[in-house]
Amino acid sequence: MTLVLVLVVPALAFPWGTAAVARRLAAVLPPREACWTLTAAALLMAGGTIAVLIGLFHVPFLASLEQVPLRRVLEVWPAAVPVAVAAGSVMLVQVVLVLRRWFQHRSVLERAWQLAAQGTGDGDLLVVPGDEVDAFALPGHRGRAGRIMVTSGMLRALKPGEREVLLAHERAHLSGRHHVFSAVVDLSAAVHPALRSLRASLLFHLERWADEAAAAAVGNRKLAAAAIARAALVGSRNRDTSGGHPLLSVTSGPVPRRVEALLLPEPVGPRGGSRRAGVLGLAAIIAVSAPAALTPAYGLHEYVEYAAAAVRGD
Repeated sequence: MTLVLVLVVPALAFPWGTAAVARRLAAVLPPREACWTLTAAALLMAGGTIAVLIGLFHVPFLASLEQVPLRRVLEVWPAAVPVAVAAGSVMLVQVVLVLRRWFQHRSVLERAWQLAAQGTGDGDLLVVPGDEVDAFALPGHRGRAGRIMVTSGMLRALKPGEREVLLAHERAHLSGRHHVFSAVVDLSAAVHPALRSLRASLLFHLERWADEAAAAAVGNRKLAAAAIARAALVGSRNRDTSGGHPLLSVTSGPVPRRVEALLLPEPVGPRGGSRRAGVLGLAAIIAVSAPAALTPAYGLHEYVEYAAAAVRGD
């Protein structure tokens, strides 16, 4: 039992440290690389957690493959069945949570597309009449291409140049498929609670990614900063901005930090060095997380073989 704890507990606790490292690494990277780093870290940690739980769940079945009666296995390791049941229960809860979040995502998209049906426009832009001030990127759904949905209230609240920033920002969300990054991290967070801290960080960097794209599109960083600040000031405040949904808006995330970044003369950090640091940091996360996930599974297999040999008297 002590060996199992030594193998499993560090692997299940590892995501807490990895999430903190990933957030710190993302803070010094350009937005695009930061988003890839956070998403990859979340996916790796979720996969590692599942691998460890599967290993625990299969201990009794591995023993049966060694042709050792379960009764004799329990004599060597009495906790084998309770641990397997606990691991199976945790995986069942994870499945329920992941499916729940997935259906929540689909429900939000369905409602957004129903609202979009009231809009009019050409190309990728839909303008929905009404006094509500809102705008967001609407991912493709059921064979429909992604669209930008803007209320007439939002368009009235912005100046012509600021409207251009708004549309460029939302187009960056669509072209970069930012909703996929958001969904991956959100579903991964349902697997391990440590990964929930990555959602807010990812939301910020996704918005920064779109901010930089909008600033480049209009060629004026100050105009982009002013547009984002105005849109956030007049925008709707009743929509969830935690990052746990597929709809990304110019008003999402910590707007003051985003505006401050756009007022800098250049993007934060030297791009060449930051990219190299991002590649090295992501490689380090992979190099550490892969053994952290595989070692417990391999160790449990070896432990079962050892226990089986002890039962047979080898």
